[in-house]
Amino acid sequence: MIRIPFLRADSPPLFPPLATALEKPNGLLCGGGDLGPARLLAAYRHGIFPWFDPGEPILWWSPDPRCVFDLAAFHVARRLQRFARQSSWTLDADSDFGAVVDACAAPRAGGGGTWIGPEMRAAYLRLHETGHAHSIEVRDQGELVGGIYGVAVGRVFFGESMFSRRSGGSKIALWALARQLSHWGFALIDAQVANPHLLALGAHLIPRAQFVGVLDQYCELPVIGASWRNQFGYTRVTELGGIERF
Repeated sequence: MIRIPFLRADSPPLFPPLATALEKPNGLLCGGGDLGPARLLAAYRHGIFPWFDPGEPILWWSPDPRCVFDLAAFHVARRLQRFARQSSWTLDADSDFGAVVDACAAPRAGGGGTWIGPEMRAAYLRLHETGHAHSIEVRDQGELVGGIYGVAVGRVFFGESMFSRRSGGSKIALWALARQLSHWGFALIDAQVANPHLLALGAHLIPRAQFVGVLDQYCELPVIGASWRNQFGYTRVTELGGIERF
């Protein structure tokens, strides 16, 4: 039987030391608490995130190693560059956060459920309303074809989920996000737990201690703003310019 600490819903937004996280399952730290903005922001700031299936208790994780995208060496496949140069798709940020979350929560090809249940959806909508959670939207003639959402703390972006309704939709969203964050001086995009898809997109693993060191440096920097809608630097996919590295 797995035994972990359980937090009360009314307890302060504090967590056990990361060194106490389990090795199997990798990174399971504690359970319980709540999904209010104060606890969520404290969690991300210290390298912790919630992950649980609908109907289960809230579980908090901090895996070691950590999966990240390095903005200083973000790679874009040549095929995607060619597509971008000819694309009529458009880009926006924070224009329809709820729709992006709902698309990420929808059943994927191959079946299976989703971990983005009503409780998680409501929690991230609250973070968005308070200016801490953001989305990138990719559209084709107004139709939402791809997107990504996550949480920004200082100059670190913690990616939560992304989706594609057309081939390349999520890749374009990730590329646009990475390029904008690079311009803003962000350190990295946290991808949390590695999987073959993320690794194929260029994510890599770093030790948790190294990840926490990045958080200590970059999470204390000033935030960009409550809404990214008017600050996002791109309105068309062609504006990404087919640049392989930036």
